[in-house]
Amino acid sequence: MDGATFSALASPRRREILRLVWDGELAAGAIHAAMPDVTFGAVSLQLGALADAGLVSVRRENRHRFYRARRDRLGPVARLLEQMWNDALWRLKLSAELVETRRGPRPRAARRRKGTPS
Repeated sequence: MDGATFSALASPRRREILRLVWDGELAAGAIHAAMPDVTFGAVSLQLGALADAGLVSVRRENRHRFYRARRDRLGPVARLLEQMWNDALWRLKLSAELVETRRGPRPRAARRRKGTPS
């Protein structure tokens, strides 16, 4: 594996996208729907980085783009990723990393309405 591959895998968001397309092809819109805390543009940039590193294949159909993981490009790292994705502690770590690396405004906490008990 080369440096571009390791750089692509360094991002928790890109690892999450790779997990989503690991077992099958997904449209960019479906990938975005699975990551509601980021914009479609941000997901598109991450998909571009994965494609540039050769970690996903892209199939165009009309206006839509479909992505699929290229497991062969990862060699022995593929098995390590699968083991991580099945580990509950890794999922908790990923959740924390995704919150920490989120850019842009944070979602506002729900405001209490006047007269509602605390």
